[in-house]
Amino acid sequence: MGGLFSKKKSRVTDHDKAILQLKQQRDRIKQYQRKVELTLEKERQLARTLLQNGKKDRAKLLLRKKKFQEQLLVKTDGLLENLEKLVHDLEFASVEMQVLDGLKSGNEALKKVHEMLNVDEVERILEETREGVEKQREIDELLSGALTQEDEEDVEAELNEIIKESLPEVPKEPLESEGLPAVPAKVPGDKTARERRRQEKLALEAS
Repeated sequence: MGGLFSKKKSRVTDHDKAILQLKQQRDRIKQYQRKVELTLEKERQLARTLLQNGKKDRAKLLLRKKKFQEQLLVKTDGLLENLEKLVHDLEFASVEMQVLDGLKSGNEALKKVHEMLNVDEVERILEETREGVEKQREIDELLSGALTQEDEEDVEAELNEIIKESLPEVPKEPLESEGLPAVPAKVPGDKTARERRRQEKLALEAS
């Protein structure tokens, strides 16, 4: 159970250790400089006091010591500048390494993609995509009724062909101008003729 809640330890590289050590040395030099600056100010005040008390030789000796420490302070400025530059270069190198690692990972991933998809495969996929887009555009045009004149003619021709194949040929009706007899107004054997024959039959039976 304890392993599940333990914090993951960060991996510290030699590069990180070197940067840390340089920063620690830089901080120690800065502390030394502050200490020397305070000492110089105290010795200057002490030399003034010695002169006031007539102790010129001791004041001169103290000022020589002060001068030596000032020279050391100048040297520490140079060391501090070199350390700052080195820390900056190492940190920037760390950033460059991270960028290179990212580029390496990206190149490896891209290489795997190239291995999976060769040029022929890409062309096939693009061709299928173009065909799918064209087919969808044709469907959209049909659904929206956006047919060209040529499309309308093709539809009409196909309709006539289906009618010709499916329906029997219907004969044309004769016209009166062709000399055919007209239809009689009264058809033989209609209701009036039957009534007349019935009355004649009844008259013969009565006689």
